Amino acid sequence: MLKKKIITFYISSIIFIFDRLSKYFILELSGSDDNFNISVTSFLNLNLIWNSGIAFGLFSFNDQFYYNIITLIIIIITLIILFLAIKSNGVEKICFSMILGGSLGNIFDRLYYSAVVDFIDIHINNIHWFIFNIADIFISLGVIILIMLEFRIRKKT
Repeated sequence: MLKKKIITFYISSIIFIFDRLSKYFILELSGSDDNFNISVTSFLNLNLIWNSGIAFGLFSFNDQFYYNIITLIIIIITLIILFLAIKSNGVEKICFSMILGGSLGNIFDRLYYSAVVDFIDIHINNIHWFIFNIADIFISLGVIILIMLEFRIRKKT
């Protein structure tokens, strides 16, 4: 049982630290520039935004009450993810741990900055995807792999 918890702790901690370091780097690089935008390649910019909503900036609110309610809901969901990460095995454990690590990174931002630091801007010409961060990558990958596992399990039955 302890080994199962340690795996969850390691994976989620590594993702949390990687996310925090990337956000620290972008904040240091931007200084106090609210219009920070660096073109890295023809399809990638580092573009700092402060996201007060949920996934990819959806449901952004200026009202502190709604922001706090959303933050509380995210914390409750993260506790459920922690429980699932501890109780699961194999690839599912890794996926839940990835989601947990990413969620903790974004919760840290919500509590410390009152907004999530997003900065990865992928685009083709003038068509831009939502601006996101390292935590969002791991949350999305964990969810996608869990969905693929579920389809594979259902296909076998």
